[in-house]
Amino acid sequence: MIEVNELTKRYGSKTAVDGLSFTVRPGRVTGFLGPNGAGKSTTLRMVLGLEAPSAGAATVNGVPFRHHPRGLRHVGALLDAGQVHGGRSAAAHLAALARSNGIPRRRVDEVLQEVGLAEVANRRIGGFSLGMKQRLGIATALLGDPPVLMFDEPINGMDPEGVLWVRHLFRRLAAEGRTVFLSSHLMSEMENTADQLVVIGRGRLIAAESVRDFAARSTGSGVVVGTPRATELAAVLTAAGARVEPEGSAGAGRLAVTGLPADRIGALALDHGIRLDELTTRTASLETAFMELTADSVEYQTGQPR
Repeated sequence: MIEVNELTKRYGSKTAVDGLSFTVRPGRVTGFLGPNGAGKSTTLRMVLGLEAPSAGAATVNGVPFRHHPRGLRHVGALLDAGQVHGGRSAAAHLAALARSNGIPRRRVDEVLQEVGLAEVANRRIGGFSLGMKQRLGIATALLGDPPVLMFDEPINGMDPEGVLWVRHLFRRLAAEGRTVFLSSHLMSEMENTADQLVVIGRGRLIAAESVRDFAARSTGSGVVVGTPRATELAAVLTAAGARVEPEGSAGAGRLAVTGLPADRIGALALDHGIRLDELTTRTASLETAFMELTADSVEYQTGQPR
């Protein structure tokens, strides 16, 4: 488990992370989202002890990461696939890490096989494509068979087969009871892979909840209701705290309802003897919800399309 408590990082007058608190629990894939410059990479580096916080604390299974002896047995991480010695082979790179962390040499062959690099184990890393380096970075994270895993943009440069493989790998690792913390800008992958989300903007927490609950925050989410007594139903739902607007052309008898779930709408209609011809839940995409809820936290605004 990863716990972040009032974590703050300042660089001179700039605050990169500002009083951030959240928990990443085992048994699920937790996505880490935020606009560019939101503080995601800085937060990951502080969790791993690569940056010292200005205030607050981050712990892994109850203690700071630097207090874990032989760290790869406790946390596996991929932060930058390019930060490897290009003159070494993949096998030599992993073997050196295994020796320094007291990991059996056989794990080198096992993880190379798992990530699909067994046939190029003795090739120099400098000749690897970005996708191959990402696979090597994942192999490094898996080397110590750790209970906690952290990945920053792990599918950059991956081909479609690689993306699908990574998705299944992360879900399997979580199903084994591990803590999996994944940062990515690709909303489609988060939607297909993550169970929970931690969303930040300008170094502050915006949300920490399930993917479904986060997407439901979007104004594009709601329930579409069809009824021959639309005006009467609208009054009933509004009195119950919902926001109701006509859906489609005037007189179509369809309403767009936000603020009440479909089962509650159905129960209210039944209580008032109002027939429903349609009751459909409409969920916005994760990307739509993210764009709406982080709009005020974007540090680098582009020009508006003309």
